[in-house]
Amino acid sequence: MKHLTLGIALSAFIITASVAQQKPRTSAKPTAGNPNIVLIMVDDMGYSDLGIYGSEISTPNLDRLAKEGIRLREFYNNSICAPTRASLLTGQYQHKAGVGYFDVNLGLPAYQGYLNRESLTLGEVFRSGGYSTLMSGKWHVGKDSLSWPNQRGFDKFYGILGGASDYFDVKPLPFGNSPYPVALIKNNVRQYPKDNSYYFTDEIGNNAVQFLDEQKSENKPFFLYVAFTAPHWPLQALPEDIAKYKGKYDSGWDSLRVERLKRQKELGILTENQSIAQHDPEVPYWNKLTYDEKQFWKAKMEVYAAMVDRMDQNVGKVLAKLKELKKDDNTLIIFLSDNGAQGGFSSYSQLRRGIVRNTGPVGTAGSFDYQEQNWAYLSNTPLRHYKNNFHEGGFGTSFIGWYPKRIKPGSIAKGTGHLIDLAPTFYELAGIPYPASYKGVKANPLVGKSLLPVLFGQANEVDRGEPIFWERAGNRAVRKGKWKIVSTYPSYKWELYDLEKDRGEITNLADAQPQIVNDLSAEYVRWAEKTGVVDYDRIKPQNDIIPGQTATRANN
Repeated sequence: MKHLTLGIALSAFIITASVAQQKPRTSAKPTAGNPNIVLIMVDDMGYSDLGIYGSEISTPNLDRLAKEGIRLREFYNNSICAPTRASLLTGQYQHKAGVGYFDVNLGLPAYQGYLNRESLTLGEVFRSGGYSTLMSGKWHVGKDSLSWPNQRGFDKFYGILGGASDYFDVKPLPFGNSPYPVALIKNNVRQYPKDNSYYFTDEIGNNAVQFLDEQKSENKPFFLYVAFTAPHWPLQALPEDIAKYKGKYDSGWDSLRVERLKRQKELGILTENQSIAQHDPEVPYWNKLTYDEKQFWKAKMEVYAAMVDRMDQNVGKVLAKLKELKKDDNTLIIFLSDNGAQGGFSSYSQLRRGIVRNTGPVGTAGSFDYQEQNWAYLSNTPLRHYKNNFHEGGFGTSFIGWYPKRIKPGSIAKGTGHLIDLAPTFYELAGIPYPASYKGVKANPLVGKSLLPVLFGQANEVDRGEPIFWERAGNRAVRKGKWKIVSTYPSYKWELYDLEKDRGEITNLADAQPQIVNDLSAEYVRWAEKTGVVDYDRIKPQNDIIPGQTATRANN
């Protein structure tokens, strides 16, 4: 839905934008024949929430992309919003890009809370290579005007700067005595749509389509980044979408998890030799709940499913526009989520303590609620744990790649990829050399590996040659081959898992294989030193809970 906006672009923003949008000279100018690239990210969606990954939620557009393209069983993000986006946009580990903790400044370069200039964004590199650069959705890697998308390489941008917003208005989000401000921006101009005149997921899709329409007259390829906020809190959806799921969740998370596991095996996502995460002891059995409790819980998941459904509908809009413009045959599309579904403390306790306030039923513009751990347990099937944790459920995402005539339809691969691998993949495909410097600043070298051999069926997983590393708020992990070590703050004791057969992380082998733990731990220390990671206790904020981010408990 289009809506009128009232906004004033401050002159400083206009000047900054005009300078930032001067395109640097390139040695080779791409033509419209070069491949287009569309990157789609969703927010707080669990591993199994797409139909093609086992869900009962209707996602026909993404399911079609998967059937005509490739799915990866193993792909990793950084377990939470801003650090994931920092790596996604730059090809760097998030600390190297300046967003080691979140989009808040903790006083050190690795934790400054916004992208540094040494870490070039996808927008900057694609623009340097002669591409149009377009973005619609959630930014979350810099709130100062110098760090906005139009100032970091994107020709066009619509979306929010921070981590969340209502879906029906731009009012501050209701956190106790410190409301969380929302900045909705279009090309450096603040937007003030009338309350209830739009639904944000639709606006993200509509603006992506608008940008494609406007770009069609330019004789050059495009990079489009679509960053949906759905199904991130608050749980708000359109009535017609919620109606589709009435009664769908009456049987509860236990029965539905069994059904998802069955479908995952049928779809080839879950192999017969793989373990599944054990029952979370913090999640009550559905048949132990009272009637009223069941009514409360099933209403939440009906809204959550509706949000995922509407997101998929907007993916369909983008696909239809690509086809209309006759750009679909020469476009790579990548889809993933920024982290696993969110567990943590119950919103019951938050509401009682006045941290958040509901002014309407779940799903409406007045509601402020989230999925919670009971349903996140279903969403992350078959993996263990939740957002903001480095067990597999916290940072394992579904991953779809689609590129007609280049990717074999219906492919499934192990993958074992990471966000840092996307930038080198895109630049290799587009034929764009990664700059040694940009606007007089020496660029951080890329650290990931190209996914093209995996996407094009030449390899089952990324040939990396070194481990993948993670750290965020004291949580740590290392993945090397089949082995993974992980620790959850405040503990620094490593657990060890053989993910070749135990991705459910049931059997901790740390005591049985101390040398493997020691070797991987030593590699972690070396990586942390060169990447700028510091002991979390040194930089831990006084209030460790980010606005709206509930503390996640370990269920070891």
